[in-house]
Amino acid sequence: MSRLSVVIADDHPVVRAGMRVLLSQDDSLEVVAESSTVPETVETVTEHRPSVLILDLTMAGQSSLPSIPDLLAASPGTRILILTMQEDPAFARAALRIGAAGYLLKEAAAEELVGAARQVAKGATYLQPAMGARLAIADTGAPGTGGEASLTARELQILSLLALGHTNQEIARRLHVSVRTVETHRARIRDKLKTETRAELIAAARERGLLG
Repeated sequence: MSRLSVVIADDHPVVRAGMRVLLSQDDSLEVVAESSTVPETVETVTEHRPSVLILDLTMAGQSSLPSIPDLLAASPGTRILILTMQEDPAFARAALRIGAAGYLLKEAAAEELVGAARQVAKGATYLQPAMGARLAIADTGAPGTGGEASLTARELQILSLLALGHTNQEIARRLHVSVRTVETHRARIRDKLKTETRAELIAAARERGLLG
């Protein structure tokens, strides 16, 4: 039986080492590579096209959330399992909406990580029970919560770049789109998050857990 290939993306060497040892103990899984930054992860996934990518949400101070569409485009057969300390259900909602196959907190037991990796590799969606409960509570909360769910994958990418201080022109060059397209997306983001200034936009995005 062929083993399922796994790439581990986390910016802490000790965490990566621990996961490698843990996953290697399962005969159905094989860790083929590791990465520690978002750009390195995109390159690694493109090269190895693993069955599963175990992805931390924040690496080297950068949110990996907006990179999920790029990762899936680079390797459509790869299933992404988020492994993070972020307990805010907004992170899980956003990650699953733009293509992640699973969401697991780092507080989970070792056996749950292995089981989740196997499940997502076989095409299932895995959501840690505790996080599922938080999502259910959030979805039945006060009106106005969860508005971030309407942001598209492209809008999340632009939002992340805006938070890093990039101008519309720089974002357009990076994403290979026109400046007018960036301006249109930016206006839609402001409208969805009900903000006016750049500072208000970034603050609202951080409150909703969209920037890591």
